[in-house]
Parts: sequence; structure tokens; C-alpha cells
Amino acid sequence: MSNVKKELEIYAHKIVDSGLVVGAGGNLSMRDGDNMYISPSGFDLREISEIDWVKVDINTGEVYGDLKPSSELEMHLECFRKNPDISSVLHAHPSYSVAVSSSGKEIPPMFPDFPAMVKNITYIDYVIPTTDVLAKAISKVVNDHQVIVMRNHGVLTTGKTMKEAYFYMQLTEEAAKVFAIASSVGEPRILSEEECTDLKNLSAETYRSSLLKKQQ
Repeated sequence: MSNVKKELEIYAHKIVDSGLVVGAGGNLSMRDGDNMYISPSGFDLREISEIDWVKVDINTGEVYGDLKPSSELEMHLECFRKNPDISSVLHAHPSYSVAVSSSGKEIPPMFPDFPAMVKNITYIDYVIPTTDVLAKAISKVVNDHQVIVMRNHGVLTTGKTMKEAYFYMQLTEEAAKVFAIASSVGEPRILSEEECTDLKNLSAETYRSSLLKKQQ
């Protein structure tokens, strides 16, 4: 099994096992030279075998093989085309992130890891999934943001490795969960902008962030 396909299989299992998607929801892809491999349409992510990952030419969009790629193919292609530093794209439907963002709120920093590790997060209003409209909306913000929260839909994260993209997804969901729980019992204390800046500048966090950019 190629390194790319092995990495995809590992994280396809992880996002299902961690509850970030259910059923055939979610999709992920990785760059492989001028091509990418993406999850096939309609598959439970835990049931994708080595031969099922769909190879697609990043520049032309040509699909190789008989299986149909994820219906969010255009969204993934836009990420790779827009930013050559992106090697991995992950899209999931984490419950708390969807719930908080769909209420019109943003996911605030309430514990150190979230602002320290997730440097840039943005939100886009609901757009019908799988469409060129959504792909273009993602294209406008993907260069400057590692986390894109799509209201009433899900979250998209990117990284130099799938480990990095997955970690961003985990942190975003955990932050949304903490905020939702705190809001149910009282008035949440949000970390200030100054506190977030201090966290981002910690040498320990910079080191941890660098590790995420290295392949397993």
C-alpha cells in the first residue's frame, strides 16, 4: 500500500471512531504529486479498501478508475489548486461545531490548545453542499485559514499532513463542545485576545505545531 493510501486509511478510521462523522458522511483527500487520492462517494469511511481510493488529476480534474469520487470533489480540488502547501484536506460533520455555528455563533477560545494551535479559523454561511458555489466559497478563504466552519453543514480543515488536518478538526470540535457545555451551566469565560496571543507565542506550542507537519 502506498504511503498516501495508508495515511488516508488510518485517518478515515480515526474520524469515524472519534465520532466526527456518521454513516457515509465526510470525506478526505491527500496530494500525491500532480494528483490526489480522495474517498469514493457513498462509502462508509471505515470500509474503504486500498483499491477504492479515487485518483484525480489536480489540474484537470480527470478521474481515474471506475469508482465515483466524493461528491465534494470540487471543494477538495480548489484547496489543492489554491495553495500548494496544502497536502491534506479533511471534511467532517462534528456535532458540536455544527450546532454552535448553526446557531449563528462562533466557536470561542476557552482553553489553551485551541488558540495556540489553530491560528486562523473562519465561517461561511450555508451553501448547498457538493456545488461549485461551495467550492468557490472555500477557494476564497482557504489560503488564509486552516479551519473553515460551514454553518449548517460541517467543518473543513487543511494541513501539510493529514495528522495536522485531523488535529485541527479535533480541537475545533472540542472547543465547540466546551463552549456548548459551559453555556448550558452559566456564562462562559472566553480567553482574551491578549491571552490568545501569549499562547500562540509559547515556544512549547510552536514546537508541538511543528511536529504535526511531519509525516508519521
